[in-house]
Amino acid sequence: MGISTPVVLEIPGRSAAWERTAGIAEIARIAEAGDRLGFDHVTCSEHVAVAAVSKSAMLGGSRGTRYWDPLATLSYLAARTTRIRLCPSVLVLGYHHPLAIAKRYGTLDAISGGRVVLGVGVGTAREEFELLGASFTDRGRRADEAMAALRAALGQREPEFHGSYYEFSGLVVDPHAVQQRMPIWVGGVSDAALHRATTLGDGWIPAALPPEKLRARLAECGELAPGFDVVVGAPAAIDPLENADQAEHVLGGIAEAGATIVQPRVRHESLEHYLEQLEALSELRIFAPSR
Repeated sequence: MGISTPVVLEIPGRSAAWERTAGIAEIARIAEAGDRLGFDHVTCSEHVAVAAVSKSAMLGGSRGTRYWDPLATLSYLAARTTRIRLCPSVLVLGYHHPLAIAKRYGTLDAISGGRVVLGVGVGTAREEFELLGASFTDRGRRADEAMAALRAALGQREPEFHGSYYEFSGLVVDPHAVQQRMPIWVGGVSDAALHRATTLGDGWIPAALPPEKLRARLAECGELAPGFDVVVGAPAAIDPLENADQAEHVLGGIAEAGATIVQPRVRHESLEHYLEQLEALSELRIFAPSR
């Protein structure tokens, strides 16, 4: 199981009231608990600045406007933990040059002892692309090439890549990732996202999908590569403290549908309540401590 970290983003109608005034101390306690209990990873999403009133109705409304910076946040959590993995979920590829990602998250990988999982996505917020001077209309093609460039750069002191959008050689990137192959998970539920994940990535993050839909989508892919991760959130909140059997049924259904890692949503009314729910999740029969 992974942890879709509270506090780091605010989702209207879903985030608990206590999260609004919480900060890095509370986030660190969650990461430390997950680290101790054997959870696989913690997450932090990326948005630079979102419109107060979104023209696309994608941001500033249903997705909220609070997003902690993933590199700063995960770097802090790296120093407070020892084994839990650190996953930006997700970086918008079009906002960054691949070498910048390789350097920043390669450094985090070195700092953390090889614990970074790179969650990436194409992005949907046109106004944010425009704000940053990034190309929106060809973002899918750029993302595909960026992933290929990342493959060439991550873990390499002298990376080399030649493409249509990105090209580099004769450069030193030091420090760099210490993992020989840093896992790259692709976020999104579209056909393009799933194809990108299975052909270019090491995992797929479709957010919360009901088991029947997850099973159907994975059936479209045929046999997945060995070690390919399917990281799925629970469609509705569960309460393992009050009903462990129901929690196991929900999470087991997601696993049986093809998820290799589940990110449960738990009911929580305070930080202490959330930490108790993590303890309860770790005691479920379905829980398999990571590494």
